[in-house]
Amino acid sequence: MKYTRLTKEQFVELHQEFINFLATQSITAAEWEDLKSNKPEVAEQELDVFSDLVWEGVLNQAKYLEHISPQQMHLFHLGEKNMHVIAVKLTLEDINLTTKEGFNWLRDNLLDDSVEFLQANKSYTEDKNLDRFKLIQQGSNITKGDLFKYFNKLVNQ
Repeated sequence: MKYTRLTKEQFVELHQEFINFLATQSITAAEWEDLKSNKPEVAEQELDVFSDLVWEGVLNQAKYLEHISPQQMHLFHLGEKNMHVIAVKLTLEDINLTTKEGFNWLRDNLLDDSVEFLQANKSYTEDKNLDRFKLIQQGSNITKGDLFKYFNKLVNQ
């Protein structure tokens, strides 16, 4: 397995897609029930293969990631050849970016000396989707990129 298995909730949400996946494997509903009962290791493999397929699709479509912690924000634009990251770092420890109040403080104090901006391009390894997945495992969320676009305009004017 390349990524991680989908959660039970994700499998429930993707129930129809999983049925279609089993159909492409020529596995009927009755055969699936039989596999689960009599060959659980084969059923587990099918769940893993389906999970990897879903993750590949999601990661191929992802264009932006965000990781926000109390003192830092990392905003990623996922290009074809590399990632462009914009980092916002606070040197004030009493401001927490994960709260509404802390985020509002940042919005109102972007030019404050306690706000630092950094940016860089990072090349992918030989497997860009695995690089993207690792960022998600570390707490990044897939987004539409509104924050990245805003800060990109701000720091690159």
